[in-house]
Amino acid sequence: MKYKYSIQRQFTIIFGCLMAGTILLCWFINNTFLERYYINNKKHAMLEAYRVINASSNNGTLASDKFDIQFQNICAKNNINIVILDAEAKTLKTSANNYELLSKQLLSYLFNQDTTDGRRTILDHKKYQMIALKDDRTQQDFIDLWGVLDNGNLFLLRTPVESIRESVSLANRFLAYIGIGAAILAALIIMIVSRKISEPIKELTQISERMNHLDFDAKYKGKSRTEIALLGQNINQLSETLETTISELKSANNELLRDIEKKNEMEKMRTEFLSNVSHELKTPIALIQGYAEGLKEGVNDDEESRNYYCEVIVDEASKMNQMVQKLLTLNQLEFGNKTVSLERFDVVDLIRNYLQSSLLLCEQKGVQLKMEDYPPIHVWADEFGVEEVFNNYFTNAMNHVDGEKIIEVQVQPTENKVRVSVFNTGAPIPEDSIAHIWEKFYKVDKARTRAYGGSGVGLSIVKAIMDSMNQSYGVLNYDNGVEFWFELDKGK
Repeated sequence: MKYKYSIQRQFTIIFGCLMAGTILLCWFINNTFLERYYINNKKHAMLEAYRVINASSNNGTLASDKFDIQFQNICAKNNINIVILDAEAKTLKTSANNYELLSKQLLSYLFNQDTTDGRRTILDHKKYQMIALKDDRTQQDFIDLWGVLDNGNLFLLRTPVESIRESVSLANRFLAYIGIGAAILAALIIMIVSRKISEPIKELTQISERMNHLDFDAKYKGKSRTEIALLGQNINQLSETLETTISELKSANNELLRDIEKKNEMEKMRTEFLSNVSHELKTPIALIQGYAEGLKEGVNDDEESRNYYCEVIVDEASKMNQMVQKLLTLNQLEFGNKTVSLERFDVVDLIRNYLQSSLLLCEQKGVQLKMEDYPPIHVWADEFGVEEVFNNYFTNAMNHVDGEKIIEVQVQPTENKVRVSVFNTGAPIPEDSIAHIWEKFYKVDKARTRAYGGSGVGLSIVKAIMDSMNQSYGVLNYDNGVEFWFELDKGK
């Protein structure tokens, strides 16, 4: 991602402007003040040359070899032409080939005969005078220092100003070339350096942006020891802390949501429970109340009628008691108050004993009970819970068996499971009711259920028991009947 106001761009622009400004400032100062500085330096050099010549003249060493060397060095180093005349205007020493012109110029100064236009006095001393002038013949600017030495000899020192200007112009051109080259090189260096500085910052920006979207996998990987690396390490620690904190908050939020859902579900269950219980108890209570009032008022005085009234009251009270017991059992299972105890037992033996106790009831209702002679099959489960499930399945089959009136019990072991099924002939369950038969107080045929004293709670108890053991259960429709089944873990 590119940023309009990136640090790299700002670094490049700022340092580039500083570099360009520095070069332009140097060029301006050089162009404005270098010539003056150069001329001022020449002035001091000429005055120093005068002092050397004056001292040598006073010592009488103008003709010595040592002074010749010093004289040549002064002239060559400072680009000065010198001529020294005695009191009779004879040339004592000179460094110029055109010493005659210089001698003539010196005499014109001495006798105040110089008529050069544009002449300007730079320095005026009782023993010498420094003049800036333009030569009429060559049209070149010069600086002349002329005067009288202490011993009476005359001197003239001349240096061309044009050479100074050429030097200044050359220096300015050289500075311009160097400045352009230095600016280009500096721009490249600044880009490289600013990129090296800004890359970690860009990386941290991308990491923070990902953190803003709750992506905490991005980590800073810089190995330097700079403040940026320290910031990156702190961001890594912040990322880990935020990830942990957010994870804990999400877990706590999920727990809170589950608690709220559980509370709402419990409240809903409580409301449904009270509504269903009141509905289910309303009929038997009404019957008991009606028959009890009949007994009290002596509607029928014969003993047979009174016995019938009492039997109805006892029967309805028994149904109410059974329903209350089933509701208490279901309540304990749904709210986890009943402990599930898993143990290894023979499920075939449990079923066979239960069916043995039900043979008389089957004979009375004309039901044909079928079960193969299975060998012992052991399972891991809650034995009392399994017996309750089988009891509800078998009771349900007895209440709905019809047609051929056959009830068949099967125990089918597989590699890891054992499936127990109870089949009864009769009418299949309507397809739209299959999804609801495990709900509390749901009745497929309310009139028939009322006739045999069903409460609509039995299959809800089956569901609660099987869920508490984390096992599967279900129902299958056939053309000639219905099969309810459940599975248990096979005991090795």
